[in-house]
Amino acid sequence: MNNQIRSFLERCSFGPSLEDAGVRFRLWAPGAKHVDVVLTGEGAERSVAMADAGNGWREVLVPEAGVGSLYHFKINGETLVPDPGSRFQPEDGFGPSQVVDTAGFTWENSDWKGRPWAETVLYELHVGTFTPEGTYDGVRARLPYLKELGVTAVELMPLADFPGRRNWGYDGVLPFAPDSVYGSPQDLRRLIDEAHGLGLMVFLDVVYNHFGPEGNYLHLYAPQFFTEAYQTPWGSAIDFSVRQVRDFFIANAVFWLREYRFDGLRLDAVHAIQDDGPVHILEELAQTVSKVLPQDRHVHLVLENDANQARFLGRAGTGEPKYYVAQWNDDIHHVYHVLGTGETQGYYADYADNALDRLGRCLAEGFAYQGEPSPHREGEARGEPSAHLPPEAFVAFIQNHDQIGNRALGERLTLLAPVEKRTALTAMYLLSPQIPMLYMGEEWATEQPFPFFCDFQGDLADAVREGRRKEFAAFPEFADPAMRKRIPDPNDPATARSAVLNWDERYSVGHAQWLTFYRDLLALRRERIVPLLGLMQPGAATWQIHESSVLIVDWPLTDDRVLRMTGNLGPKSFLTNSGPKNAPDSLDIIYVSPYAQRKGNDVELQGWGIMWTVVPK
Repeated sequence: MNNQIRSFLERCSFGPSLEDAGVRFRLWAPGAKHVDVVLTGEGAERSVAMADAGNGWREVLVPEAGVGSLYHFKINGETLVPDPGSRFQPEDGFGPSQVVDTAGFTWENSDWKGRPWAETVLYELHVGTFTPEGTYDGVRARLPYLKELGVTAVELMPLADFPGRRNWGYDGVLPFAPDSVYGSPQDLRRLIDEAHGLGLMVFLDVVYNHFGPEGNYLHLYAPQFFTEAYQTPWGSAIDFSVRQVRDFFIANAVFWLREYRFDGLRLDAVHAIQDDGPVHILEELAQTVSKVLPQDRHVHLVLENDANQARFLGRAGTGEPKYYVAQWNDDIHHVYHVLGTGETQGYYADYADNALDRLGRCLAEGFAYQGEPSPHREGEARGEPSAHLPPEAFVAFIQNHDQIGNRALGERLTLLAPVEKRTALTAMYLLSPQIPMLYMGEEWATEQPFPFFCDFQGDLADAVREGRRKEFAAFPEFADPAMRKRIPDPNDPATARSAVLNWDERYSVGHAQWLTFYRDLLALRRERIVPLLGLMQPGAATWQIHESSVLIVDWPLTDDRVLRMTGNLGPKSFLTNSGPKNAPDSLDIIYVSPYAQRKGNDVELQGWGIMWTVVPK
């Protein structure tokens, strides 16, 4: 272990650490007068006072503690709380924390170094609903299927321990503890290890902008975690001006990447992170990850950022990311959704006008909004210029957990857009130079919903249920109170059960055809698109619109060729002008929609037809 890693681990030691002489317990509790560690489980309960270690830290070495020991912290002789750095909560977040041997797992694929970002095809899934088992082992059993599909990276929705038995994961309160409902820490390691053995990367979604509404005790003994100066949709903002708070989240990122060997992290809703310091927490986190982890590992950090801050996606002179390799591109999802469904309510209103032009800008430059006023945000400017970034700085998708689950009934695109439009949009986003991301079950056009669900109790459960119904009261289809009652109760176990994928569905004729379509497109991407990504010229892509419904996007390559997408997103046929008339063999077609007719170097595209070609400049 080099000095840089040792120094970081000593400063950012959250959670218990195993030593030859026992277990060292540490807690940052600057708001507590007295703290004990209370050992529970077999035998009599034992309480040990924790010494003041300076700067708000409490610490004690307990010789009789070891792997498997259960413990609480007792604050001021009164309140038992879990360890905020807990590695496992076998009895959920209100129960005791457990000491885990993080180094005691034997990795079968210890030489795995990851894969280059350009090869990435993400597959987002929720562990609890991806399979009937709802466990890590259930996901592990499906890894060969994902590899055969053409996926190269599995992205797990958040695992941080949450209250109850059911949750999307964004209500986590113990960020270092994978929730016990899905299995043990060793089960999670086996999942990651086996994925690596199949050549699959594994990403984790992490939440550093808030804690869940139930089971968070930080206000009791470390109120410095929060500041009233800023408010977020979840309450007072996390105070990243405090050194120990910054260290807590940076340590968490390093923990998942180092101890579990995740290949990357997706940072949730970073636009809700407030930091006015000289070095933004997002920059410091990325810099620390780069310094602490081995340089020969491919580790990829991805953002979700509604503010479209291109500054975090900048590249060094070598082309390597300075901080983050990519961002989820909500803009391209929203414009795809408007074109596919015709919906223009809520934030889709920002894409209702000039939708085709906005799509062209997304494909060529990344963001649709690069500083322009947003009608949905009452004219507030949104975004930064992004045309200089390479296409792979953007993750493109037509569905994800948010865009499905934040609908009142959690409907999939399968039920919202006609087949010809879904076919066209799929061929566009899976073959685009941007990084594609599928949402579980999308590949066979599942009709299973993915509604919002959780497992709160009492007044909080009532507030969540009624708040969700009130949220949709402004929508015409839910103006009638009787219709609002149709909105599933998030706390009802049946709501979560309705989201569990029906794997038999993919064998029926229509669904099987979709699955074949996805496999074929992902094979084309691997064979024809990925080799071109290194030839892309950042900032050189262009787009044009013909006959009001045809979009043509060109990505110039360094070898004097052009990758071209022609999309006829209207009902009438369109005759492409694809290459020189005196060179009839110069048209290199990667993909063309069915029913298109070739006429020399021109192709007649039917309505909602897509063609991908490589042509001379």
